[in-house]
Formats: sequence, structure tokens, C-alpha cells
Amino acid sequence: MITSAWWRRSATTVAALAIALIPAAVPAAAAAPTAAPSTALASPHRAMPEPPPAEQARTELNQLTVEAPHSMDGYSRQKFPHWITQYGTCDTREVVLQRDGQNVVQDAQCRAVAGTWLSLYDNKTFTDAKALDIDHLVPLAASWRAGADTWTTDKRRAFANDLTHSQLIAVSAASNRAKGDKGPDAWRPPSIAYWCTYSRAWTDIKYIYGLSTTDTEKQALSDMLDTCDQ
Repeated sequence: MITSAWWRRSATTVAALAIALIPAAVPAAAAAPTAAPSTALASPHRAMPEPPPAEQARTELNQLTVEAPHSMDGYSRQKFPHWITQYGTCDTREVVLQRDGQNVVQDAQCRAVAGTWLSLYDNKTFTDAKALDIDHLVPLAASWRAGADTWTTDKRRAFANDLTHSQLIAVSAASNRAKGDKGPDAWRPPSIAYWCTYSRAWTDIKYIYGLSTTDTEKQALSDMLDTCDQ
């Protein structure tokens, strides 16, 4: 169930991630009469939500229900409304791009027009936001197979736009598309250095949302959690 775990773990609300977009003044002498004013400024950098330590993740993993995957009948990404508007004109994608990058500059519509991003899945650096995807760490289809098929639309919306927990991350489009909707038993980040964080986050998200796991996924997560001790 999401109830107690959700409210226990969500003391810091998404409101704490509110983005201040302050238009930058254009000197009158320098601005052409027909030039649009510059509205791009770097927003304050914020850290990604940190998943619990490995010891707690192992405890959570052992509490997940182990069962066969649910049928994909009826599944559609549209049943997980995203990206929703979070603050002003900023949608979830742009909030994550700002949060996960360095020296990110956004325009008046919150679009990331400059910055640097490290894709933790494959340890590659990018300076063009268009080369990045916002990954649902536990994919929408994977959640459907693990119990989201029984959820309300409101709960699916919360899951698909969760800024409070370690569910969303800006990564290279190539790594995200290689992952698809696969679980840790079928796909792992190319960067082994990220396996510890990835397994902690995956386990915690499933625990928070009351999602199930399979025997093979549970073993894969356990193996990845072992890298936290190395």
C-alpha cells in the first residue's frame, strides 16, 4: 500500500522544488527596438532525491510481494498522465532537467536552453537537453505488471510525476531507450558504478507504491545491492 509509506517518506513536499524564474533585464542601450527581451536565467541547483541506504533497501526488498507479472491487457501510457504542469509553466520534464543539470538556463517557458548534464546510467556528459530523456526509473509498463493496473488515474499520475522520491532521472536518450520497460533482471545501467543507487531506488519506489516483484527481479536487485558494499 502507498498509504503509510507514502506520507512517512513525503515530509518534504514537491512544493520545496518550486522554481523561481526571474527575467533578466536587457540594457536599454543594447536592445534593438524589435528584439525580444532575454528571460533566461540559471535556476538554483537542487539535488536528486536520495534513495535509502542499502541496509534499508534490503529490508524493503524482503517485504515486497513476489508474484507473477500481471497481464498487459489494457495498458497505455496515457493512463499515466505526464508530463503535468508543476509550477507556473514548468512541467515535470523541465523541473527534472533543471534539477539534474549544472548551470542550467531556462527560458520564460521553463525550457532548458543551456546547461550540462551527466547521464548516470552510462556516465556520458551532454550540453543539449534534446539528447536527454526523463526516465521513470521503475517504468510505467513495469509498474502496470506489478500492480499499477489496479490503481486509480490519480495514483498513476502521482507515480508518473513523482519529484519527491527517486523515480525520475535525466539520462541519455540512448540508455533510456535501451532500457525500455525492462526490469533489473533484463537490463542494468551500463555504468556499474551506478548499480548500487539504481537498485536502492528501484526497490524503494516499489516499496513506497506497494508494487510487487518477481523471483528473478528480486535476485537481480539483491545482486546489485551487493555492489554497495564494494
